[in-house]
Amino acid sequence: MRTVPLFAAIAALSLIPFAGPAAAQAPGRLDDPTIVAIFDAANTDDIETGKLAATKASSKEVRDFGAMLARDHQMVRQLGRDLAAKLHVTPTPPADASSKKAHEATMKQLRSASGAEFDLAFARYEVKFHADVIAAINSTLLPAIQNAELRALVVKVAPAFEGHRLAAEQLAKKLAAAQ
Repeated sequence: MRTVPLFAAIAALSLIPFAGPAAAQAPGRLDDPTIVAIFDAANTDDIETGKLAATKASSKEVRDFGAMLARDHQMVRQLGRDLAAKLHVTPTPPADASSKKAHEATMKQLRSASGAEFDLAFARYEVKFHADVIAAINSTLLPAIQNAELRALVVKVAPAFEGHRLAAEQLAKKLAAAQ
């Protein structure tokens, strides 16, 4: 289930309500500093959900998947931060704080679940999260990226994000069948 680490920018999109609606409301207005901030925040959020699963899940497979997500997103978040420093880009979060609120609500929901219920809820969340991120990258973020290095990195690591989605989907199907 181990996949290639993802770029921090990609993961940041995991904030589904954040990336989707915020990006959709302001097409053409996203600049590279805002995209870098979105990526960083999304990676940070999936690190948090992954770590939660690594400690709370009842299934070893779900704990391992959560730990892998946390590891991968930590690596890509650092790649994004390193690139931002190299390019002298100061991440500028968008004014819309809906992604932070959505992540807090997700964490509250996941923390309140336990056992097999937690495992399935986490796996399903990760499927939707990664699918929404992929859609936002393709429809909104990639067209808005101006810097060639940022674009090249996102394009290079995008297939690994699909790998996370597929792994989460397989895990969710397995867990649902077991219930």
